[in-house]
Amino acid sequence: MTTNTSYAHHLAGLQREAEAALARTGHDALLIASGVEKYAFLDDRPYLFQPNPHFKHWLPLTNHPYSWIVIRAGHKPRVVYYQPDDYWHVPPSDPSGEWVDLVELVVISEPGDAVDHLKVPGKLAIIGEADAALGEFKPNNPPELLNLLHWRRAVKSGWELEQMRAASRRAVPGHVAAREAFLAGASEIEIHRAYLKATDHTDRDLPYTNIIGLNEHCAVLHYQYQDALRPSQSRSFLIDAGAQVNGYASDITRTWGRGKDADFEALLAAMESAQLALVDEVRNGVDYREIHLSTHRRVAAILGEQGIVKHMSPEAIVAEGISSTFFPHGIGHLLGLQVHDIGGFMAGETGGTLPKPEGHPFLRLTRPLQPGMVVTIEPGLYFIPTLLKKLRATSAASQVDWEKVDHLSRFGGIRIEDDVACREEGPPENLTRDAFAKVGAG
Repeated sequence: MTTNTSYAHHLAGLQREAEAALARTGHDALLIASGVEKYAFLDDRPYLFQPNPHFKHWLPLTNHPYSWIVIRAGHKPRVVYYQPDDYWHVPPSDPSGEWVDLVELVVISEPGDAVDHLKVPGKLAIIGEADAALGEFKPNNPPELLNLLHWRRAVKSGWELEQMRAASRRAVPGHVAAREAFLAGASEIEIHRAYLKATDHTDRDLPYTNIIGLNEHCAVLHYQYQDALRPSQSRSFLIDAGAQVNGYASDITRTWGRGKDADFEALLAAMESAQLALVDEVRNGVDYREIHLSTHRRVAAILGEQGIVKHMSPEAIVAEGISSTFFPHGIGHLLGLQVHDIGGFMAGETGGTLPKPEGHPFLRLTRPLQPGMVVTIEPGLYFIPTLLKKLRATSAASQVDWEKVDHLSRFGGIRIEDDVACREEGPPENLTRDAFAKVGAG
């Protein structure tokens, strides 16, 4: 049995952290439920299963409902592995992989059979959703213990970083194929299908629903549809799409034009330069909120340089709230087991909240950066009709070149997003750009 691997070190680290958390909070054992299948109301059709992220933190298992992990000090993790005898659906395969030799494995064929294997003495911390309850074993999700686990989860182990690099490498061929489909005049749904084929994913495998927007749809931040009709003129393309490996996600956005409109291409180039500069701000000890505020200053400068806003300094553009019209979301978030990973607002390991900057309600991360954190850096500049309408009603409206805004509105907007790992010293690791470099694309 090999124990000196990155996964073995990852599992040993989780065991140490769990034992310390149990001791600090007065618990004797930690039980983690993977979760249960959920069904549509008055229907026998299940929703897509989403495992408890605490479960997949320990095990590279993402499609295993009704399973459990039992953690106690001085014991191997006990994995209760649900494998039904089912001819309606494909059941989970026989347990395999490196994790099998590192745990105490119990295979069950009925969900209720787990009960006997969850009976351990002492005070139990049980993590899961309420519907995962099994007899007397009801999730209690102790806040003081969850705070300890969530605080530490922001910093990735070496094995976790390997999975996230692999997730970026899996997503990038999809982005390349999507761009080629766009340039060939494909519809949004055709572009989406090209992405799935290139990443070897199905819709159910994706870490989040792909955002595939053409033209004005690029201005909808979480555009949720995929038009089957090819537009008469395909001017711009925004894709926000990731992949996952062993439950770890990548989250990548690119925006493309056709190289035919000078104003849009100049804006796209300016945003590319700004995004790379912001990535370089990801350093150990930097307050992530400052990167967000830096983004507003950079967007404001671009608005002035590109002639969208005239006769105002970048400082005034930010102070008047004009930058928020064009960049209305946060600069990014923690990334890992969840696309918007837990713990982004925590003040410390015992809880508390670090506030968002005043006037910036949509920022998803307020913590100082630490080595091993993986964050997204995703500046945007959009022409959103409802926000532009509000800007027109302000005293600052006279400083805006509305003719240029109307022209650029036909392209919707721009977002560029990389997944970035903070290092102990020096510049960060850009998982996304590294993956693009391997396939010779940008």
